[in-house]
Amino acid sequence: MKYIAASIAISALAATAVEAQEERRKIAPPAVYDVAPGLGHFTDDVLFGEVWERTELPSRDRSLVTLSAIVSTGKTAQIGAHVSRALDNGVKPGEIGELITHLAFYSGWPNAISAVTETKKVFDERQIAPVKNSEAARIELEAAAEAARSETVSTTVAPTAAALADLTNRVLFGDLWQRPDLSARDRSLVTIAALIAVGQPEQLPFHANRAMDSGLTPSEASEVLAHVAFYAGWPRAMSAVPVLKQVLNNRQGTQVSASQADLKITPAGIGSASAPEEYFTGTVQISGRYQADAPARIGGATVSFSAGARTAWHTHPLGQTLFIVSGRGLVQKEGEAVQEVGSGDVVWIPPLIRHWHGASSTGPMTHFAVAEALDGSSVTWMEKVSDEDYGKGVRE
Repeated sequence: MKYIAASIAISALAATAVEAQEERRKIAPPAVYDVAPGLGHFTDDVLFGEVWERTELPSRDRSLVTLSAIVSTGKTAQIGAHVSRALDNGVKPGEIGELITHLAFYSGWPNAISAVTETKKVFDERQIAPVKNSEAARIELEAAAEAARSETVSTTVAPTAAALADLTNRVLFGDLWQRPDLSARDRSLVTIAALIAVGQPEQLPFHANRAMDSGLTPSEASEVLAHVAFYAGWPRAMSAVPVLKQVLNNRQGTQVSASQADLKITPAGIGSASAPEEYFTGTVQISGRYQADAPARIGGATVSFSAGARTAWHTHPLGQTLFIVSGRGLVQKEGEAVQEVGSGDVVWIPPLIRHWHGASSTGPMTHFAVAEALDGSSVTWMEKVSDEDYGKGVRE
């Protein structure tokens, strides 16, 4: 009887342990298990049972990344739970407040104000005193990098949006990025997580490089992608992969040995497609598009313009070369007269020069364009060339 009783007791304890384990694994809201049991499984077993347990990114950083994703995308209902988790993971109240402040600039004031309201509830529940500004020394940004960034803003943004350029240089980088309430590394981590979450991968190169210059490792940067995928969706994480890949390759200075390298031939007409309407006026076809592998950063394409078609205003961080294949075309640097070009002419546009190019009004033009990428970006598009401005060029 003693053995039977002992067996029953052991079985009862085992059953209780299993039930307790099952209970511990249930992290999703109760309604999830009634409505979407599959979601409950992925929440408990994959997101929290696997991803949050991965050591490639510390739990404190995962909380920063998660808060950045949900604050920047306005997921207000989820903020309270993750603020609590962040505090448990070692994120300080002042750092949470500064994260919200930082993201006001990158995802808008409404998201930030909504996040403050939900965060205040958690702070009140935990009897956390009001947060004060840090009295530590301000963060000193790298002088050469800041000079180059400021010059780019002054050259490419100021001519169109002087106030935005001023606020970018004076407030965003001249004040916010120097606040000691969040370390330089964490501020960059917060920024790249938010950019991925809101679907702005084209802004990643600058901030990913800055993050790694401040101490974020390549493996940690890669892990951010996997983590954000659960909070902003797979499409946005996948869209950021090639951008981060280029950044990492550039930083590694990846070299390919002669035995591994292959010649690449792009047959004529391959990949021919209409140029995106937001960047071109008129009928424009792009074909033979190519991009060299790192460490090379050159790329280009053959672009064919119908009569009157042209690009929008734009700049190139490292300049652009145009070889006029056929027809007659027009090229204009902002502030100067339109110049006419023809078959066989070669045009060099220096870095950061605002310009446009296209066909004449009387016939088509085709050119082969070549440009180098800087931090994964080879062009910055601006507003379209108006019919009036194009017409002035034709008359001149």
